[in-house]
Amino acid sequence: MTADERRRAWLIVHQAPGLGATGLQALIERDIDPATLPGRSRSFLRDLDLSDSLVRALSDPDEQRLAASEAWLDAPNHHLVAWDDPLYPPLLKRTGDGPAALFVNGDPETLVAPQVAIVGSRNATAGGLDIAARFAGRLASAGLVVTSGLAAGIDAAAHRAAIKTGGRTIAVAGTGPDRVYPARHRDLAHEIVDNGCVVTPFAPGVGPRPGHFPARNRIISGMALGCVVVEAGLRSGSLITARLAGEQGREVFAIPGSIHNPVARGCHRLIRDGARLVEEPDEVLEALAPLAGELAGSLRELLEDAAGDDRVDARPAADGDAPDVRAVLDAMGHDPTAVDTIIQRSELTTSAVSSILMTLELDGRVQAHGGGRYSRTATDTERNS
Repeated sequence: MTADERRRAWLIVHQAPGLGATGLQALIERDIDPATLPGRSRSFLRDLDLSDSLVRALSDPDEQRLAASEAWLDAPNHHLVAWDDPLYPPLLKRTGDGPAALFVNGDPETLVAPQVAIVGSRNATAGGLDIAARFAGRLASAGLVVTSGLAAGIDAAAHRAAIKTGGRTIAVAGTGPDRVYPARHRDLAHEIVDNGCVVTPFAPGVGPRPGHFPARNRIISGMALGCVVVEAGLRSGSLITARLAGEQGREVFAIPGSIHNPVARGCHRLIRDGARLVEEPDEVLEALAPLAGELAGSLRELLEDAAGDDRVDARPAADGDAPDVRAVLDAMGHDPTAVDTIIQRSELTTSAVSSILMTLELDGRVQAHGGGRYSRTATDTERNS
């Protein structure tokens, strides 16, 4: 099967109703490649106990929808990341309810980097916007990808702050990849594509619908190590994201506010229900450190599969550091060094460098500075002297 044939097969699987993560995993456990389903006979598909509607969708797909998706994917920087792709978000796959494929506009490697979700009210206060920007900037500078939903208010503030500090960000859309909602965020969406990616489970041509946003929220929480809620009313969609994060085993953080502020009440409810109260971004970093370390190990394996010779070497070196960790440290000095420079000098991928920098910062061996720059600390010098 050629790459184009496989892409078309996954598009057919993606648009087939009812074949979610559970069904895909069940097929894989039976040694059946889901991408081969569109080429199978109807009798074979029925023997898999697939529904009649699913058999029809796999055997007789909507050619107009397929053509629209293929046309979008043929443009530069447009990608389909299918369930079996090494760049499929690893934490989302673990939830068991991820979509069969994701449409990605931008850098798909961003999907496998450690992420933190920052969400909140569309009608945020000026103070709430400042807090979202401060948390997003610090967390992005520490190497985390800031993930949010491209909405007005807190979401937009988090995306912009991550970009401003030289970090990366992911916007999960509730529309097809060729639409931007709200439309006034078109320029912001372009900036996000240049500094991460816009991702969606919905095919090109699909507009915003109320029923899409729970699915979007499930992806936001499912891809991230944890979810930070800045401001949220009692009926806010951000509370749905936080609830989903909790159900998916993620850390949920809530920032308290004034008792007189209606968009703080949702955060107060989350805290009463067990969310972690945080006042500083470093509290989030400290809490996520164990999960980030676990993901970093998985990330190295994923990047080995995805990047061929351009891979992360996790084998211990003579000085105790893995070669790629050593390469990142050697690429910077004690003066602040831009991430792009570190990537160029180390000859590693963007996702690999970001993951390693975050781990080193949590270990106290590198220090983050403004503008997405890093330097080695005295602790690292003493360790290697």
